[in-house]
Amino acid sequence: MAQAATGDILVFTDADVRWQPGAVRALVAQMLTSRADLLTVWPTQTTVTWAERLVVPLMALVVMAYLPIWGVHYVRSFIFGAANGQCMAWRRDAYQQAGGHQAVRDNVLEDVTQARIVKGLGLRLRMADGAGWIGCRMYENWATVRLGYAKNILAGYGGVVPLLVATVFHWLIFLFPWVWLMFGGGVQALALVALGLTLRALTAGWTRQRIADALLMPVSAVLMTIIAAQALIWHWRYGGPMWKGRIVKRAGAKS
Repeated sequence: MAQAATGDILVFTDADVRWQPGAVRALVAQMLTSRADLLTVWPTQTTVTWAERLVVPLMALVVMAYLPIWGVHYVRSFIFGAANGQCMAWRRDAYQQAGGHQAVRDNVLEDVTQARIVKGLGLRLRMADGAGWIGCRMYENWATVRLGYAKNILAGYGGVVPLLVATVFHWLIFLFPWVWLMFGGGVQALALVALGLTLRALTAGWTRQRIADALLMPVSAVLMTIIAAQALIWHWRYGGPMWKGRIVKRAGAKS
């Protein structure tokens, strides 16, 4: 527990995160250099099965393409609040000021919520890439990928309407251009296909994923649509996501 720790820096990490030799030293150095109140590190994701390869790297695409790091670092708005609970390092005073994990005990997306609290308090939020010194394998097959992402996606996008808008947007960017090209879309369709592939390939290369998997981005878009549909079904049927056999609801919500 945080109360039992004696240091000025508190590091929270998931049990399945693998730390390479020297990783803790690098983390502390990064935190001191950036003078962060909260430093969140994105571990290098290990992806083995096709479901992992086609879905897990999209997390990096969303963060890198839609959430400019300068906004996370320098814009106070909660819109730029992002974090990965797999590795979060706090300055002790900042953690206490933000209410610790007690403040997000009823939140299915507690890491992002904590980042937004930090933004609201005017504290310094910083993000960093795990650079191979921190790694994790989040899921092992399509079933775990689907359920794991469906648990968080609705909260991550901020509600039903934003999720629906984002889904349509991804169809237009990553799926429609391929259909248009197949039906004679010409240079314009080819340009849009190339844009989507380039974006996916660049984020894959930056995060040490397989660049060639970018060619299957239309399949990834379909899989993410299925995940979004699962999240919406849970929301409308149960009022919250299903995880490990139980419905996850905010404190005070009716069962």
